Amino acid sequence: MDAYSDRIRTLQPSAIREILKFTSYPDVISFAGGNPAPEAFPVKEIKEIMDDIMEHEPVTALQYSVSEGYTPLRDTIKDDLYAKGILNWNNDDVIITAGAQQCMEMTAKVLCNEGETIICEEPSFIGSLNSFRSYNAKLVGVPMDDDGIDPEKLEEALKEHRRTAFIYVIPNFQNPTGRTMSLERRKQVLELAYKYNVHIIEDNPYGDLRFAGDNVPSIRSMDTKGHVIYAGTFSKTVAPGLRVGYMCADKGIISKATCALQVSTVHTSILSQMIVHRFITKYDFKAHLERLQQIYGHKCDLMLTNLKMKMPKSITFTEPDGGLFIWGTLPDGDMDYFVKKAIDSKVAIVTGRAFLVDESKPTLSFRLNYSTPTDEQIERGVDILANVAKTMYK
Repeated sequence: MDAYSDRIRTLQPSAIREILKFTSYPDVISFAGGNPAPEAFPVKEIKEIMDDIMEHEPVTALQYSVSEGYTPLRDTIKDDLYAKGILNWNNDDVIITAGAQQCMEMTAKVLCNEGETIICEEPSFIGSLNSFRSYNAKLVGVPMDDDGIDPEKLEEALKEHRRTAFIYVIPNFQNPTGRTMSLERRKQVLELAYKYNVHIIEDNPYGDLRFAGDNVPSIRSMDTKGHVIYAGTFSKTVAPGLRVGYMCADKGIISKATCALQVSTVHTSILSQMIVHRFITKYDFKAHLERLQQIYGHKCDLMLTNLKMKMPKSITFTEPDGGLFIWGTLPDGDMDYFVKKAIDSKVAIVTGRAFLVDESKPTLSFRLNYSTPTDEQIERGVDILANVAKTMYK
């Protein structure tokens, strides 16, 4: 008997995870994932750290620990966030999570009652959308422009949906569009959160991967009333398989998040936390980040150069200053046909529909990832996409 709960009955597998099954074939070029570049992993350093931990602190690494997280790592993160103006020593706290994804899931559990509204950028990260769906939240998408979420449409949504639990945004190199929210737009979003007394989740998985342009202050650093919950992660800067992220918020929210963690994973892997702590404190983490920025800056430039040179001019692309993604938009036509023909030609891309609150809505956009493929695969993959596009736009 299939007696599924109401919460899980309508939840569907991630469209991207389903596409990634196809990309396991060796002759397929994948522009579909969101993984760090293989050459970005500090394999040698992590092996050295693991060997040292197992020799000198094996019990600490293998035993149960406190739910809030490995204290040396929490302290290091707090110092960094305080220096950036993100953490207030008097009112805030930090909890270590299993990647930033768990921050989204826990925030929904802590703040959102069933049937309440969560307002998201449209399009937005599918992993977060599915986390919110799993709590039977009502998702409302607000369109974006090149500066980020539309503030007028956001206020309209807040007026219409008075039972809004929080607003979810990815200000830096947004997934899937690659856009960066302008400083003025960040201020507007924060003022609207104050005006309508709602929280903001500021998801910042890509912030350290800026390879062009100037840094923009985080929304959290401008928050004087404790409305912003900040989510960070080491998945894109160290290794996603370690599953180490963190949440910074008002102490009351962190206290409830700790309770939520205790009834799910108890605590994030202590071994993983120890590895991350040693890597960011005992090695040259700044030089490591600069290397990642060089890798992704090169790959992004290579893909954009090839797209501009080979694709029909009527297809437009965002030009990110960091992160892992480019957002393409067709002038018209059938997006499903375009994606299918690309996959039939052994190039995997993701339809923009996967990132919409309502996946039945039409879309002319698609997401490309440049971090995982090699330079050769980027050039060959764009050649194939261009051939597909030219059959549609002669």
